[in-house]
Amino acid sequence: MKQDKINFFDMVYQVVKLIPEGRVSTYGAIAAYLGSKGSARMVGWAMNASHQQENIPAHRVVNRFGMLTGKNHFQDINAMQRLLEKEGVAIEQDQVNDFERVFWDPAKHLIH
Repeated sequence: MKQDKINFFDMVYQVVKLIPEGRVSTYGAIAAYLGSKGSARMVGWAMNASHQQENIPAHRVVNRFGMLTGKNHFQDINAMQRLLEKEGVAIEQDQVNDFERVFWDPAKHLIH
């Protein structure tokens, strides 16, 4: 079982690394792309664990409403917002502005 979890996390990380700068994706969209539609929470767990990895832009993964729900898992509670704003993503009250415009859906942008 543990091996499956590790493999799923690695697949999540591969997708997250492909999210373009200035765009965001969601836990659910990533889970659906990986063929595990009901596993948005597990994608969240992968994002929480990703801070121990290098080069995984976890700040680009938000909830389905564009909320920065993962911000508490960064070393600094404001880091997620700062990183997104540095990439040109506007944030207001912990939510991505113009979410529909900056949303990146791996199912539409990647080929299985």
